[in-house]
Amino acid sequence: MSRYDEMKELLDQLEPDIKKFYNKGNKAAGTRARKTLQEMKKTAQDIRLEIQDWKNSGKVDEI
Repeated sequence: MSRYDEMKELLDQLEPDIKKFYNKGNKAAGTRARKTLQEMKKTAQDIRLEIQDWKNSGKVDEI
């Protein structure tokens, strides 16, 4: 699975919980949303580091 697909999947997981939390006040959905957002943050950081490594190693020129 590509990194982009990972982020899309997390975003898809987030949407129903965000709606339940904001529209219905469901506290459990808010907890799940925070967990998913934390996973998105970690994945985004991993992607940033990977991009930086590729850039610094010259792999970007190979693409």
